Amino acid sequence: MDGFNLYHAIKELNWDPSTGKKLQKAHLRWLDLWALSKAIIHPSRDNLVSVYWFSAFADWIPSDSKIRHQVYCRALRSTGVQTILGNFKKKPRKCPKCRHEWAAHEEKESDVNLAIQLVRLAFKDGFDKAIIFSADTDLAPAIKMVKETHPTKEVHVAIPARRLQKTNALVSAAHGKIKLRESHFANNLLPKHITTGDGNGIIRPEYYDPPTTLR
Repeated sequence: MDGFNLYHAIKELNWDPSTGKKLQKAHLRWLDLWALSKAIIHPSRDNLVSVYWFSAFADWIPSDSKIRHQVYCRALRSTGVQTILGNFKKKPRKCPKCRHEWAAHEEKESDVNLAIQLVRLAFKDGFDKAIIFSADTDLAPAIKMVKETHPTKEVHVAIPARRLQKTNALVSAAHGKIKLRESHFANNLLPKHITTGDGNGIIRPEYYDPPTTLR
């Protein structure tokens, strides 16, 4: 799972492209990635053995946003998802018109970490079939390498419906694609209360509470 790629894809559902209206669907980000993975594999032919989530904590953003991100990370771990965290890097930016300069932050490690883990697991015989949740075409070379070095293994891509148009290189590299619809997210959410093995429970942040009509 490319955490930020999936996050922004879900965030895009906050607006209706046909009407331009803004919608409130933050609750879809409280997503159960293990349940989502099980929902898209074949129940009789496939056995889900592991789920990896690649992301990074942004230290400069408002503290409430960072805390929600950290709580979500804990929630994922409680379900068996393995979390691999990278870092953000500062990148200088300059406006070509006014020449104003500022420091931006870019998360550059998730796609690299995901690609490395995919190839590593292929060589360790860690999977027969892998599904990459991302629309990032930079992952295509890693998929091609797995296909060349391990021709018996399959690599599929799961891409949100709104992002399919610009992913030809990624889809072409993979063995197949899975179109993720909003219903995939809505039907696989984490519960409000989560019990953890360390005795410290997790409560869903209010920001992720579903609309009253869905509770």
